[in-house]
Amino acid sequence: MASHRRPKQTSPRYTGVLTATAAAAVVLSAQTASADPLPDPNKKGVKAQVDRLYEQATQATEKYNGAKEKADALTQQVEALQDAAARRQGELNELRDRIGTVATGQYRSGGLDPALQLFLSEDPDTYLERASALDRAGERQSAVLQQFLSEQRRLQQQRGEASEKLRDLDGVQKELGRRKGEIQGKLREAQRLLNTLTAKERARIAEEEDRADRASARVELGNEASASGRAAAAFAAAKSRVGMPYVWGASGPTSFDCSGLTSWAFRQAGMAIPRTSQAQANVGTRIDSLSDLKPGDLIIMRTDLSHVGFYAGNGQILHSPKPGAQVRYESIARSGMPFMWGVRIG
Repeated sequence: MASHRRPKQTSPRYTGVLTATAAAAVVLSAQTASADPLPDPNKKGVKAQVDRLYEQATQATEKYNGAKEKADALTQQVEALQDAAARRQGELNELRDRIGTVATGQYRSGGLDPALQLFLSEDPDTYLERASALDRAGERQSAVLQQFLSEQRRLQQQRGEASEKLRDLDGVQKELGRRKGEIQGKLREAQRLLNTLTAKERARIAEEEDRADRASARVELGNEASASGRAAAAFAAAKSRVGMPYVWGASGPTSFDCSGLTSWAFRQAGMAIPRTSQAQANVGTRIDSLSDLKPGDLIIMRTDLSHVGFYAGNGQILHSPKPGAQVRYESIARSGMPFMWGVRIG
């Protein structure tokens, strides 16, 4: 064990020697730098910071994907409600025309039924409040008027639901804007940090990513025949995307984020799964042990469940890892992300 001793105080008689030595060191350092710059220890921290920003960007991307999925669903619901309301309004207009025809006939025959007078008034609220006046109309007229009232209530309900969904959609779209700004901010900050490096240092980082991408083509996978059903077809589709770039929010066919790759692959297999990694973590059968996984199972990574990929066998994950990388195979142990559990689908 190394001893921990308090450093000795420097004697004044050594001051001149140390000063001269320091000066010589400065000159030597300057000469060495001009020939071949020594590594700056602070620069090593830049890559770690960039990797952390990329991780935060991918985490924010999954939140963006969740909001986008919700916004798309709300948009469909609003459109369906608005279409239904438009159809019901058309039906109401037809009923109004029928009632108007009856009223015209009564007027020509010598008088207008009080119920029809009430209906044709400019104040529909009063009409609804005094709907008991319908019993003064004939049986046929009463049935038409009752149908009109029922349709009118349903129309008002649909319009109310559509308005509520529109308010929800507005809130989700604002969240989308916030998430998008957060992601773009992380990526801008990462680029700013990369720009503080020299061209040689940036090339070194890029070469590390290139090596990881190239190594993907040489991995030894497990027994892929053990995959079955839809999972096997989805895994095959994902394998065809190796080399495609990571792009946040993308779900194929030429660029992907992590859950974009897995959801796209299952669509090719004829099966829809949720868009986000967090939602994908809760479909199918949960597999808690890495040793029990089969190729084609989903792998859920990180404690916040913000990353997902396919188990490829032999301890490898097939995934779209992060900005600046491609869809590739990678050792789960070396991915830098903790394994949470697997999901078997189909």
